[in-house]
Parts: sequence; structure tokens; C-alpha cells
Amino acid sequence: MTEVARNAPATPRLDVLKALGDNTRYAIYLELARSPRPLATAEVAETLGLHPNTVRPHLERMREVGLLTIETDARGTVGRPQHLYSLAPDAPSLGLEPATFPVLARMLLRVAATAELGRDEVVEAGREQGEADAATMTPPDGVPPAAACLEALLARLDALGFDPAVAGDDETATVAFTHCPFRELAEAQPDIVCALHEGLVEGIVDTLGGAAVEAFHPLTHPSACQVQLALSR
Repeated sequence: MTEVARNAPATPRLDVLKALGDNTRYAIYLELARSPRPLATAEVAETLGLHPNTVRPHLERMREVGLLTIETDARGTVGRPQHLYSLAPDAPSLGLEPATFPVLARMLLRVAATAELGRDEVVEAGREQGEADAATMTPPDGVPPAAACLEALLARLDALGFDPAVAGDDETATVAFTHCPFRELAEAQPDIVCALHEGLVEGIVDTLGGAAVEAFHPLTHPSACQVQLALSR
């Protein structure tokens, strides 16, 4: 098996980092991350003390690399409808997610642990999310099913913050999770958190086809945090 190498997802993380490397774009991104609602160009400009014409190309650049989404609002306006910007669902939080989210996650994890759910039930919950994620993915034309499945899995794991790396050949692939965005929770309750992650991976792979999960190594395994896939020819 070849040495584990960093994967290049469909939307390269380097493009995101370059987009946020500009001080003005970073300031705009922070304002949108802190806002409980989408913001118009004029609102962002006013908050930062900039001209709207200065802000507009920065917003467009962040939209191009997948950091922002746009919705149109024509209510109560004269002329062209205004664009409202907000963070894309898969955009990095930069630690700016509402403080209630980690608290809620810890509480829900305690509830799950107290309920003493069976492992199969926990895996199934993750699988349902994986199946839902896979249903939104469109395999590229002309790409073999195994390659398309692996690419989609890597892209989804990367978007979730697992920073996946892959090694393998035409028949097998090992995907390592070089970073766990749920590390604190996984260390507290590995049986639950890792089982959810396992189900998520299985749901994506089984729904897309072209590959099958042969083994999933959780945080407590000697070869921790990786999944082995069998690729179809």
C-alpha cells in the first residue's frame, strides 16, 4: 500500500484559505459569521465603515469559493432586488459557531449515554445522515463508480473538518481522519461518537455504490481514526 497522501477535494481548501487571507475579506466573513441573519452589501459596508463598491467584489470572491450563499430579497425595495449574504452550510466556522451548540452537543451526548442505546442503533442514526448527505451528491459523468464514491466521501469528510488523507490501489483504499472535529466528545464517549461517524461513512458509501466499508477503526483502535474500503472494478 502506498504512503498516506493528502487528498485534494473538489473545492480545494487552499482556495478558501486564500480567500480569507485578505484582511478585508476576513473582516467581512467575521461579520457574517456573527450575524444571526443574512446581511445585505450595504449593511456589511456600514458596519465595517467601507464603501459598498469595496465590499461587493470581496463578497463575490467568497461566494465563488463556496464560503457564502446568496438569497434575493425584493420586499420593500425600489429597483433591483438586493442580495443577502450568509455563510454557506459547509463553510468553516472558525470557532464562531453559537456557544450553545457545543453545550447542546454535550447534553445530547449525556442523554444518549444515559439511555444506553445499543451500538447498532447509534450506527443507524449516523447511517441515516450519511444516506441523506449522499442523496444530495451528483456523481461526475465519465468517472468510474469507485473513484466517484471515494471522491465524494473525501469531499464530505473534508467539509465536516476531518481533513481526510487517502492511500491505496485499484482494489482498496484506506482513508485516515487526520483531524477529528468532535475530538473532545469522542474522547468522552468514543462508543457513541465513533459509532455515529462509522454510520455516516457507511451511509455515504452504501448509497453511492462503487465501494464497501471493510473495516472502521474508531478512536480506541490501535490504528485509530481510519476506514478501509473495498473498491469495485
